Amino acid sequence: MDIAEVVKRSGVPASTLRFYEEKGLVASTGRHGLRRQYDADVLERLALISLGRLAGFSLDDIGGMFAPSGKPRIDRRRLAAKAAEIDRTLARLTAMRDGLRHAAVCPAPSHLECPTFRRLLAGATAQARPARTEKKPR
Repeated sequence: MDIAEVVKRSGVPASTLRFYEEKGLVASTGRHGLRRQYDADVLERLALISLGRLAGFSLDDIGGMFAPSGKPRIDRRRLAAKAAEIDRTLARLTAMRDGLRHAAVCPAPSHLECPTFRRLLAGATAQARPARTEKKPR
């Protein structure tokens, strides 16, 4: 299958295919004239890469999810850890959304007088603070 067909069927731009090839995520099988050629299984591989990107995995992480043979070898523990990370992000974003919605309609004379908005501020401050590391005794 030539690169134009892969682009058409996958929706992945040719420049991205070439980049993925440079990163070792996909491989062309050769050329027909100046056009790269790919096996049909590249479409499934591109779908797996897209899924990984949507889930927040880096391209290096995704590259490690393929065996040297090109077959997927996905670590289920990493998937579970990523799902837990997404759960934490969803909880944080849901709380933020709910707080902003409340602040938008809050009857308090000032946002700073609203307990819900004050909790939102406190949460934002806590998120912005770098994690403290314990100092080792000398």
